[in-house]
Amino acid sequence: MPRHGIELTSVSKTYQTSKGDIEAIREVDLTVPEKGFTALIGPSGCGKSTLLKLIGDLEEPTGGTVRVDGKTPREVRRSGALGVAFQDAALLPWRDVRANIALTLQASGRKVVRSRIDELIALVGLTGFERAKPAQLSGGMRQRAALARALATDPELLLLDEPFGALDELLRMTMVLELQRIWLDRPHTTVLVTHSIQEAVMLSDSVVVMAPHPGRVHATVPVPFTRPRPEELTRSAEFHQLCDQISLHLAEASGHDAAARPKAAIGRAS
Repeated sequence: MPRHGIELTSVSKTYQTSKGDIEAIREVDLTVPEKGFTALIGPSGCGKSTLLKLIGDLEEPTGGTVRVDGKTPREVRRSGALGVAFQDAALLPWRDVRANIALTLQASGRKVVRSRIDELIALVGLTGFERAKPAQLSGGMRQRAALARALATDPELLLLDEPFGALDELLRMTMVLELQRIWLDRPHTTVLVTHSIQEAVMLSDSVVVMAPHPGRVHATVPVPFTRPRPEELTRSAEFHQLCDQISLHLAEASGHDAAARPKAAIGRAS
C-alpha cells in the first residue's frame, strides 16, 4: 500500500433494493498518485459517481479497501482534508460569496481567516464579487465560488463530479482552463468525473474508461501532454488522436460497434 495518493483494491459496491440486489461496481482497482489528476469517464450507470462517493466517504464499499494517503476515507473527511464540488454549485442563497466559501471552515470547526478567504476569492477570479449573493452571479461564477469553497480547507483530496456539466460549451472551456490554472497553482490529489472526453484530456494525467453492468475499469489511457495545456491544443492532430482512442474504448465499454461509431466529438459530451 503506497503512503500517498489514492488506492482502491478490489472495491465492490452492491445496493440492496426492494427489487433485489444491484451490483453497482465490481472489484475495481484504481491508483491515483499524490497530487495526481485522474479523470473517470464512461457511459451512464458505469459507477463513476459511486466510486467518487466511496473515495469521499459518502458511501461504504461492500468489498475491498479504499485508502487515501494510507488513511480511510472517513479519517480524511473528519480531518477536513477533503474538498468536493458537484455539478450543482449548491451555494446557500442567503449567504454572499465570502460567507459561502467560509462554510466548509465553519463546518469543520476551523477558524475563518478573512485574508485566507480573500486569497481564495482572488484565486478563482471573483475579486470584486465578495458581497454578491448567488442569484447575482452567473453560472460560471457560482461554480468558481463552489470550487473556492472546496479548496477552503486546503484539502489533500479534491473530488469533482461533473462540476461544469450544466454550463454551455464556451463557458465550460473557460472553466476548464481556469481549473487547470488553479490546480497548477495548488496541486491536490484530484479525481474528476465527467462525460466530456475533451475535458478529461485537457485536465488529467490519465483517463480511466469504465464499463457498466456492473461498473468496472475497462481501460486506463495516459495523457502525454505537458502543462499548461492551452485551448489551441484541442485543435491539434495529437489531441484528436487521443480523443479518438478514448472514444474507441468508450464504444467497446458500452458494447457498441466500434467500427460504426462516429468520431469523438471535440468539445461535446461523449
